[in-house]
Amino acid sequence: MDVFGTLSPQWFWLSLGVLLAAAELVAPGFFLIWLALAAFATGLVAFVLPIGFPLQVGLFSVLAVVAVYGARRWLVNNPIISDDPLLNNRGGRMVGEIVTVAEAIRDGHGRVKFGDSVWSAKGPDLAVGSRARIISADGSVLTVDGV
Repeated sequence: MDVFGTLSPQWFWLSLGVLLAAAELVAPGFFLIWLALAAFATGLVAFVLPIGFPLQVGLFSVLAVVAVYGARRWLVNNPIISDDPLLNNRGGRMVGEIVTVAEAIRDGHGRVKFGDSVWSAKGPDLAVGSRARIISADGSVLTVDGV
């Protein structure tokens, strides 16, 4: 009994490679692309060599482990360094920005408007409509100082 019907096993592996690469584009995590490369390589080997499907699965497994391990090792030795150290630090990017007090800051707590959002804030007492500068951010709480 033929598992694939009229579909050749190499097309299965190449299709799997395309699906995994597409999944990497949709949900990037920098992991599925290595499995896609292993599936492509398995499909190419299946085109060239007449090997059975169980051996192809074994080859895919070995290639997947080698690809993931090799990529991890390469990335550890060649880390991706950004020119912008605050790239994924929204709170850090907000430091120094001017905000408007939306809810009076009394006894050290209130709310400020930054962009189109209202944030919890702590700092010196300030009236509604006052301007303040963000001096730090701790999660969703901004520390401000009057301008």
